[in-house]
Amino acid sequence: MIGRLGPMTTHRAPKPLADPDRPVERAVTAALILATLAGLGWIVGMIYTIAAWPL
Repeated sequence: MIGRLGPMTTHRAPKPLADPDRPVERAVTAALILATLAGLGWIVGMIYTIAAWPL
């Protein structure tokens, strides 16, 4: 029984996988933002096309 009781270990927060200041991550974030804006622009263009289509 005494052998099973020992000091408790401390738990550390895991380290992040990558540094958020790396240029690769900034490039990926910029690409995602640009892709989102392009998608929103496409959707708005489709809505405008359908709304302005002569019936």
